Amino acid sequence: MGLIKAIFDAASGSLADQWLEVIEADEMSDTTVFTKGVKVRKNDKRNSNKRGTEDSISNGSVIHVYPGQFMMLVDGGKIIDFTADEGYYKVDNTAAPSLFAGELGKAIVDSFKRVAYGGVPSHSQKAYFINLQEIKGIRFGTRAPVNYFDNFYNSELFLRAHGNYSIKIINPVKFYTEVIPKNAERVDINQVNEQYLAEFLEALTAAINQMSADGIRISHVASKSRELSQYMANELDASWRENRGFEVLSVGIASVSYDDESKELINMRNKGAMLGDPNVREGYVQGSVARGMESAGANPAGATGAFVGMGVGMGAGGGFVATASETNRKMIDAEREERAAAAASVSGWDCSCGKKGNEGKFCTDCGSKRPAAPDSWTCSCGKVCTGKFCSNCGSKKPEAVADWFCTDCGSKNSASGKFCTTCGKRKE
Repeated sequence: MGLIKAIFDAASGSLADQWLEVIEADEMSDTTVFTKGVKVRKNDKRNSNKRGTEDSISNGSVIHVYPGQFMMLVDGGKIIDFTADEGYYKVDNTAAPSLFAGELGKAIVDSFKRVAYGGVPSHSQKAYFINLQEIKGIRFGTRAPVNYFDNFYNSELFLRAHGNYSIKIINPVKFYTEVIPKNAERVDINQVNEQYLAEFLEALTAAINQMSADGIRISHVASKSRELSQYMANELDASWRENRGFEVLSVGIASVSYDDESKELINMRNKGAMLGDPNVREGYVQGSVARGMESAGANPAGATGAFVGMGVGMGAGGGFVATASETNRKMIDAEREERAAAAASVSGWDCSCGKKGNEGKFCTDCGSKRPAAPDSWTCSCGKVCTGKFCSNCGSKKPEAVADWFCTDCGSKNSASGKFCTTCGKRKE
């Protein structure tokens, strides 16, 4: 009841002459997970087995195992021996199970011992093969939108995801006993995937929610296949390995779509973010004025009347346009000054002696001290600024108030004080 690794010269034709039967796996596609063994060259005149049947394997026959395959000898539905190593194996019913575990390791041997066959080998032994390669192209799609809180948009959004995932069988003994239907001779993953797909989608929802909790923007989900695979592994692999003998290998998202309300919120937020840039906002203001003039010129009722009406409108709204443009200009100037100050701090400072690019507190040529940086000031809106205008609201920097001298005692007092610190006279 064992397998013995066989070595021979297949090129000379001795394979068919020496062995009663030669068994190989039936055809396997990318999605085939399980198939029976079939005889090869069964009608070849050199094959010495004349009484063999399709369902039984004779003692002394050879089984050919290709790379990426797991072969089991099964008797009455029970596994009696297996191999995960490629090569040719002779069936020997007088030997103990060989259990060639290969790279699968001790776990598969332990699984075999729990379901081991303890009887006498019958004449109905069969060979079955399990695909150990990556099973690709398993399609998925969320049936309902999945909620996704996006910190960037500060809103609860909803998305649908579609794509493909792949699995890999890592414990074929467990997979055979728990997943393969009884008496099946060929199984495609899609035949047994309904329950696992439901579990996959449940885990996918949990993984997407975890991505949301980790602060990944909703628009980046489609490009995070690697991270999503890891999230899915954390959600599913422990359960699927223990109960079914396979695990998620990769997840590929083909498309992500949003419901109508989420689309509207995203578009609204993106427009608001664009208009928060004073350069964009000024361009929008000037563009709207230009479009109004263009429409007036194309008025079929006459350009003169249109421009008269436009003039009235400009008189009413011109103050707003002028104020908006002035605010935008101030903010653009303030941002330009801040960028210049930032660039200067990075590139160093220039000394009055002509030395450029000093980085320390003193000039490396003449030893002069670095000029003091412009004093920062806090705008009424709360923004800390360094330029002449606030980059947040456009307000102008308040004028500095000079210190004052008391008219009675002549003492110098701080600009912020209202009473003389020497004699107590009120500031005039």
